[in-house]
Amino acid sequence: MTVRNGKTVAEMDRRRGGARFGGIRMEHTRIERDVLGEVELPEGTMYGINTARALENFSLGHKRTALELIYAMVTVKKAAALTYARLGVREDGIYQAIAAACDAILAGQYDDAFVTEALQGGAGTSTNMNVNEVIANAALLKLGKRPGQYDVIHPLDDVNRGQSTNDVYPTALRIAAIRKLRELSQACADLQEAFQHKEQAYEKTYKLGRTELMDAVPMTAGEEFGAYAQALSRDRWRLYKIEERLRMVNLGGTAIGTSDTASRQYRYEVIEELRRLTGIGLAAAEYPVDLTQNNDVFVEVSGLLKALAVNLMKIANDLRLMNSGPHGGIGEIRLPARQQGSSIMPGKVNPVIPEMVMQCAMKVMADDSAIAMAAAHGEFELNSFEPLIADCLLESLQLLIRSVRIFQTACVEGLEVREDRCQQHLKASAAFGAAYIGALGYDTVSRIIKDHEPDEARRILEAMVKK
Repeated sequence: MTVRNGKTVAEMDRRRGGARFGGIRMEHTRIERDVLGEVELPEGTMYGINTARALENFSLGHKRTALELIYAMVTVKKAAALTYARLGVREDGIYQAIAAACDAILAGQYDDAFVTEALQGGAGTSTNMNVNEVIANAALLKLGKRPGQYDVIHPLDDVNRGQSTNDVYPTALRIAAIRKLRELSQACADLQEAFQHKEQAYEKTYKLGRTELMDAVPMTAGEEFGAYAQALSRDRWRLYKIEERLRMVNLGGTAIGTSDTASRQYRYEVIEELRRLTGIGLAAAEYPVDLTQNNDVFVEVSGLLKALAVNLMKIANDLRLMNSGPHGGIGEIRLPARQQGSSIMPGKVNPVIPEMVMQCAMKVMADDSAIAMAAAHGEFELNSFEPLIADCLLESLQLLIRSVRIFQTACVEGLEVREDRCQQHLKASAAFGAAYIGALGYDTVSRIIKDHEPDEARRILEAMVKK
C-alpha cells in the first residue's frame, strides 16, 4: 500500500480502470480509514487497514509472526470476550460472536490471514492489530455481516476492549513459551531415556576414556552414555522450574501496567478465564508495571535453553568423534547411516544428524545473544523490541524440540558400540598405567611407559608388582 502524491496505489489503479492489491486486480473492494488516510482492500480480506500498513512498513520477507504466538494471543482475546460477556458489557451477543470467532481461528480456519512480519516496530502492535482485525471480521461473518462493518464489531473498541499490545503480547508470549517448554521437556526426557537404554546395554563394555583428546583411563561405554543422560536430566529440571517464572502475567495492566481503561472486575476475572482456557496456572502480576517494562524472565528462559544447547553440542560432537573413521579414526561407535556422504568419495557416510544438532545449538546460542540485547533496550515503561525477543525465543524452542526428537530417533536409538574396536584401542594404549602407581610410584611407572611399547610396559610393570 504505497502512497504517491497523497494517493494510494489502489486509488491510482482505480483511476486507470481497476484497483489492485498486491499486484492483483480487485473487482470488489472495501475502503477502510484511519487518521493517516484510507486504504482500499479486497472485499473479503480478513485483516484491515492496520495490517495493510504493517505489510508495507515491514516488508522484510523474513518470516511471519509464529502461529504459536498468534494462537496464544487469540486465546487471550477469547478470555477477554468471555469475561465481558459474563459481565454483561453488551447484551447483543457481540462478545459471544467474538469468542466463537476465536474458536474458528484456533481451529486453523484463518491461518493465512495472519501476515505480519515477526520483526516489526511498535513492540508488537502490528501483530495485535492483525489479530484484532481478523477476529472482528470473523465475528462479523458469524453474524451474517461483511468484513469491514466495524460499526457492528470494532477491532479496537470491542475485540481489544480493556487491553493493550503491551499486556496482551507479553502474556501471549508467556503462554506460548510454557506450551513449548513442556513439549521440549518431554523431548529431553525421551532422549535421556534413549541414552539410559544404551547405558544398560553397554554397562560391561570397556573402552578408553579420554581427557584433552588424549588417552586417559579405562571406563565403560555405559558410563559414557550414562553421563549424557545425567546432563539431560539437569536440563529437564531447569526447564520444569522456569515455568514458574512465566506463569505471572501482566494482563489487565494495559499500556504501562497501571491498568488504564481496564476495570478491576475485568482484571480479576480475565486471568481466571485465561487459566481455565489454557490449563496453565497463570497468576496476575503483583506489580504489572514491572512485567510490562522488564523482560529479564525471557533472558532467563533463553539462558536455560542455551545451557541445553551447550549439552547437546557436547554430546553430539562426542558421538561424531567416536564415530570418526571408521577405519582411520576412533571408530568406537557406529551411527546409523542416514545418507550418502560425498559426491566424489564412494562409500563415505557422514554423521549428518549430530552435525545438524550442533548447528541448531549454535543458532540457539545466537538467539540468546539477540534476546539479551533486545531485553537490555527496554527503555522506561516498555520494551520496543519484544518482537525480536518473541521471534528468537520461540525459534529456539522449536529448533530444540525438533532437533532433540531427530537426535533421539535418527541417531541415538540406532547407534551401536564396536566392542572389538574399543578393545583394540585399550590394548594399544597405556591407560593401564594408573593402576600401578600405588605400588610402584608415579615416576617409576611414567618412565617405564615412556621407554617401552604398551604391551612390553605392561609386562614389566606386572613383573615388578609381583616382586
